[in-house]
Parts: sequence; C-alpha cells; structure tokens
Amino acid sequence: MNSTFATILEIVGTLAFAISGIRLASAKRFDWFGAYAVGLVTAIGGGTTRDLLLNATPFWMINGSYLAVTAIALVFVAVFRRYLVHLENTFFIFDTIGLALFVVVGVQKTIMFGFPYWVAIVMGTITGSVGSIIRDILINEEPLLFRKDIYALACVAGGLVFWLSEALGMDNIITQSLCGCSVIIVRLLAVKYHWSLPSLKVDDNER
Repeated sequence: MNSTFATILEIVGTLAFAISGIRLASAKRFDWFGAYAVGLVTAIGGGTTRDLLLNATPFWMINGSYLAVTAIALVFVAVFRRYLVHLENTFFIFDTIGLALFVVVGVQKTIMFGFPYWVAIVMGTITGSVGSIIRDILINEEPLLFRKDIYALACVAGGLVFWLSEALGMDNIITQSLCGCSVIIVRLLAVKYHWSLPSLKVDDNER
C-alpha cells in the first residue's frame, strides 16, 4: 500500500471513529476533555493494539496529526451537536466508516510485515474493533462487540474479501475498496435484516 494513501485512510478513519466516540461521550454529558479522551481511544485503540502485537511503534507516536484530527472531531461535534443529536443514525454511520477503513489498514499493514493472511484478518478485526471496546467501557456501556450485533464478523468478512481479491490478482486499490465496502455492506445488511448471532444462554435448571 502506498504510504501516503495508507496515511489518508488512517486519518479519515480516525476522524470517523473519533466523531462516533465523542458523539456517545456527549450523550453521557462528558466535559470537553473527557469527550476528547473517549474520541481518541476510540480512534487509536485498535491500531495501537495492532502495532504492539506487530512489534511496531504505534502509528500515532510517529505522526502527531492523529491527535489533531481528534481535536477537529471534538470541535465538529461541539459545533453541530444539535444536528447530530437529531440524526439517530449518526453514530452508526461514522462508526461503520471508521470500522471499514481501519480493517483495510490493519489487514494491509499486517501483510506488509510478512504475516500470513489469517493473521492479517485477525489484525484487521483488532484494528477495527478494539477501540470501540475501550470506548464502551469508558462510557459504562456493554461493549458493542459482545452484543448480538454483527460487528467483528463484518471485519472478518472484509478480511476474507481482501484475501480473495488478492488471490484473484486484483489491483491493490480495488482490493482495498472491495474490503472496505464489504465491511460496510455487511453492517448495513445486518441492521436492515436484523442479523445477529445467537446468545449463549444457560438455563437455571442446567446448573
């Protein structure tokens, strides 16, 4: 992946994830610093975890623009908060965009480090989802990843599409686009048709 293009994807993904995190923090009436912190960990949590597992310097420590992008997201939410509150799907839209872009970056970066595709798919899922787990813990919500909502599986689907596209010899830009679009499509279809995984239940009589 071209380094400039990868940086653009990460910056756009950071902006989208930061807006989603700050939007939820504002609903909990966090102050500006608290909202910024939630937006920041939402945006960099997954990528930081990925880079540590790859034994690489976390991406935001090399380029400080990601901290500035989160600040821009904070101002955006503060200025347009009235409009965002009335848009019920705002959180879902920005969260899904960030998820898709970060899966692409996570898969591609892992492959660049010489790991096999199954590791890349796992890393893509980590890149896309860990930030949301930290976000939900900080705002005292049950992590979205652990509910019936299709979230991590959308990341896995994107990773599989990336692998298949590469196997078919498609252009790198097309491969990345198909990966990101597949994540978005799976998330949209899951919400529209109420797709979910079955809950793991234990009957009291079975104890």
